[in-house]
Amino acid sequence: MVASELISDRLIYKPLSLAHLSHHYVSWMNDKEVIKYLDSGGDYTIEKLEDFLNDVEKKEILFWAIHLKESGKHIGNIKIDPINKKNGLGEYGIMMGDRSEWGKGYAKEASQTVIQYCFNQLKLRKITLGVVENNESAVELYKAMSFEIEGIYKRHGFYNGVLCNVLRMALFSSEEI
Repeated sequence: MVASELISDRLIYKPLSLAHLSHHYVSWMNDKEVIKYLDSGGDYTIEKLEDFLNDVEKKEILFWAIHLKESGKHIGNIKIDPINKKNGLGEYGIMMGDRSEWGKGYAKEASQTVIQYCFNQLKLRKITLGVVENNESAVELYKAMSFEIEGIYKRHGFYNGVLCNVLRMALFSSEEI
């Protein structure tokens, strides 16, 4: 399954590819604020990003670059991977890389668009995610979107130099019986 282009009110979602290779993107992956709660980043080069994007292109996964509709500017990425078709499950992840676009509601718009696509088009029944408990803005966003906490991985990893819990959260399709 490969990502197809999606459109929402203010955003366009294009399959992530080598076309997104840029120094701007590399700068996100080395920005301590952007990667504070991610397991990757901090040592990126243009070559490392190119290798990553080559790998993404070879896989059949749902991985989109988030672009502003008005300017075409690439501001982040969103994915649903892996997908378990048998059980109707998908694992969600998002990175809003361009800090100048933070606080404008783009993460929520992108999340709602991609999740509704997964529920309505792909007929998934449940979207799951892992989020560092200390990432208060992300936890608040997911709760506002009706994600529920299903479990807590206690003292699961070091983020920003602090040993943190990771919340496992889930959102169910409204059509689930």
